[in-house]
Amino acid sequence: MSMMSEFKDFAMRGNVVDMAVGIVIGGAFGKIVSSFVADVLMPPIGLLMGGVNFSDLAIMLKDAVGETAPVMIKYGSFIQTVVDFVIIAFAIFLVVKAMNSMKKPEEAPAPEPDPAPSTEEVLLGEIRDLLRK
Repeated sequence: MSMMSEFKDFAMRGNVVDMAVGIVIGGAFGKIVSSFVADVLMPPIGLLMGGVNFSDLAIMLKDAVGETAPVMIKYGSFIQTVVDFVIIAFAIFLVVKAMNSMKKPEEAPAPEPDPAPSTEEVLLGEIRDLLRK
C-alpha cells in the first residue's frame, strides 16, 4: 500500500474529519470568547474595581531605554486569558454534558448463567454423595 493511499484512508476516516471540523469550530469559538472577555466582560469588571483597564495592568521590570522596549510582566493580559479559559472550559463541559444526555443509555448485558459443571465435577459430586450414604 502506498503512502498516499494510506494517508487517504487515514484522512477519510469519520473520526478524523469530525475532529478537524471540531478544531476549526473550536478556534473560531476561542476568538469569539476572547473578544467577549476583552471587549464586553472585563471593562465592566474593571469599572467596578475603580476604573482599572486589565490589559494595562503590568509590573515594570525595566524602563524603555532608547529603542529598547520596556520589560514588563503583563499580569492583566494573563487574567484575561484565564477568564477566557474558564469560559471556554465551561462551554465545552456544557456541550459534552448535553451530548452525553442525548445518548441512549446502554442496557447492561444480562449476566451469563453459571456454566454447567464439568464432567469431573459431576463425578466428584456423585462420589461425595455415595460416600455420605
